Amino acid sequence: ALVFGAALSSLSVEGFTTTFAGSKRMPSQSLLRQATSLSSSAPSETSDSSSLNGIRGIIFDIDGTLADSWNLGYQATLTVLADYHNNNNNNNEEQHSHETYPLTAEEYHYGCRFTTPERLARHVGLEPGHELFESVGEDLGARFDDYYVQLVDKTTAGFYEGIGSMLVKLHCGDDENDEGSSSSGVQLGALTNACVEYAHAVLKANCPEFSSDSPSPAVQDTAIYQRFSSIHGANSVPRPKPFGDGIRLCCEEMNLTPSDVIYIGDAPTDARAAVDAECRAAIGVLWGSNDEECLKKEEGFDVLCANVDELQVAIAKYL
Repeated sequence: ALVFGAALSSLSVEGFTTTFAGSKRMPSQSLLRQATSLSSSAPSETSDSSSLNGIRGIIFDIDGTLADSWNLGYQATLTVLADYHNNNNNNNEEQHSHETYPLTAEEYHYGCRFTTPERLARHVGLEPGHELFESVGEDLGARFDDYYVQLVDKTTAGFYEGIGSMLVKLHCGDDENDEGSSSSGVQLGALTNACVEYAHAVLKANCPEFSSDSPSPAVQDTAIYQRFSSIHGANSVPRPKPFGDGIRLCCEEMNLTPSDVIYIGDAPTDARAAVDAECRAAIGVLWGSNDEECLKKEEGFDVLCANVDELQVAIAKYL
């Protein structure tokens, strides 16, 4: 069994506050470009109905899509991996802390396309098919989840600028859109390849109602968490992304069909899950763990958006 001791506790919430002091809430200027339309290469089987009826629901990925949480995951990963190394070091190799463990941010970002157990197993040098791949991955994944979920707050996993107001607007509907017609609100869902407990923690951390002892009517008007009809993670669905099981389960709980919804995410697995579930469409965002060059290769994304304003424009076309 893996024993997690001092290294696991060395990274405190206060330490994260310092780490996140310079965290960006918007994409860098290099990403502020026009949305890239990929509709010509996207599946057309379910998209034809988009011109007839507006969507009735939107399901969002969380990390890198709604929440600027990559550094939370990265720092927690370094802590968990350092402790694993130190407690399984049979060759008297150098001991590591979360500050010295040899995992780059780029390697972490690439790993985020996998589920947490698979990502962590890969980070310690195991490959699928290795006899210890699943057992080590599950053990590391469970310890990672237990550790980093408790560190979630608005500092470590805050929404990108404009996301909160966009969610409220989508749920409530517009009095009048750009074309002069009104639109009713849509149901909201969330699906992450992290654990479902993390999904709930992030949505609550960004909800004014949960950060106020006695919510005022104004706070309740901007509440986020209860607007989500369905929330799921890799450990609460039959199969995680890139399979469409999670999207289908969200749709079932929202009393919708996948053709009624669009899925929004920042990873190749998000596009593939949307295709597998036969969603109306999928929208990719460029402020998460994957850049435009990576996401343009995914035929499942109908549109790529570089900032939240572009995302709102792209969504409006399906309402």
